[in-house]
Amino acid sequence: MRIGMSGQLQLTFINFKQDAYIVVEGKQNADHFYIIKEGKVRIIKQVEVVEEEGGNILGPGDFFAVISTMSSHSHIETAMAMTDVILISVQREQYGQLIQNNSSIAMKIIMQFSKRMRYLDEALTRLTLNNNAEDDPSHLFKVGEYYVRQNQYNLAYYAYRRYMKYCPQGPETAAARERMMKIGPYVKNIKMDFQPDEFNRSYTKGDMIFSEGEPGEELYIIQKGSVKIVKIVDNREVLLAVLKTGDIFGEMALLESKPRAACAIAYEDCAALAVNRANFERMVSSQPQIISRLTTLLSERLWFIYKQLANTLIADPLTRMYDALLIQLEKNRVPLAKSEPYTFDFGPNELTTMVGLSKGDGSLVLRKLLENKELLILNDKIQTRNVTDIVKQAEFYQKMQRIEQSRRSASFRAPGPR
Repeated sequence: MRIGMSGQLQLTFINFKQDAYIVVEGKQNADHFYIIKEGKVRIIKQVEVVEEEGGNILGPGDFFAVISTMSSHSHIETAMAMTDVILISVQREQYGQLIQNNSSIAMKIIMQFSKRMRYLDEALTRLTLNNNAEDDPSHLFKVGEYYVRQNQYNLAYYAYRRYMKYCPQGPETAAARERMMKIGPYVKNIKMDFQPDEFNRSYTKGDMIFSEGEPGEELYIIQKGSVKIVKIVDNREVLLAVLKTGDIFGEMALLESKPRAACAIAYEDCAALAVNRANFERMVSSQPQIISRLTTLLSERLWFIYKQLANTLIADPLTRMYDALLIQLEKNRVPLAKSEPYTFDFGPNELTTMVGLSKGDGSLVLRKLLENKELLILNDKIQTRNVTDIVKQAEFYQKMQRIEQSRRSASFRAPGPR
């Protein structure tokens, strides 16, 4: 059955009987998601890394399969009807028109995605970096201390000054002021504050756009150039992402009114459009193409973080490395069935960080990984001579791990001697 909405949008009602499978984890080519009209749906994952906020039982008004549909990736969950259900099916290409007709749906999806993103990102930080996320403004002083040791005085000055602004009575205020005086002569053309109506921003390579721990009031859309997202963990800078023209960042702090979870630094000269909360709410109904882009971006990030979290549960570190390489291929939409070479945009050290290994442990596993003659290091980047080999190796090692887990489970359940 089809239902019409204003603007000639045609949506479809679909019925499922109790215990029916609606979507299945791992299935490729997701092209539509569902909004529950009547009934209840249970969400199941093969690997449940952390219990999600709100639980896994959905009811009327809730939605599922949006992440896979809007990111154009495989399904990351299975949905099963707990009762007879009536669902509204939304095709990917209908999303822009849907939110233009009903902006409250867009806000509900984006807000839920934003909360889920922060929740899962904190879990991933604990599991892979062995570190709890710090979202208190006092963390700004630690950011300044790290960058001053790296002789990156513009970044250090930015963090110290923000610490002084948000923690004027903080225990490190005197130290921050002293550091700023010492490095002040070496700071060049630092951009700190913009006018409230100054939405078009330009940054020079190396400029801090915002720091982790800093309260967030705006999201950014990159108009030109690129931005790197990093986090300071255990006195090292961990690269989380490099974003390019058209990408959106900083949305979690804006939507949830919480401090920034990471630093954004101009990776090269760049221009960005800053959007504050009032403008964002107007954009939801007036510029559905931007909101659609934001939903797609959040979907891609959530899909990726689910895969990363599942990776943390792989016991064998070599299997974890192959799985991490496969995830990167899927993320970058590299054809997995083609026997072609591919160069990853990171090196062995970054791979070690991705899978949560220490430098010492990571070196041993990397040595074993590079025994594979299809893999090599070129200009400090990992390269495979054959993409299909990564797929085969990841599947082989994962299969071996499942066999080992089954063997151990059987051994554990076996009765003892009578």
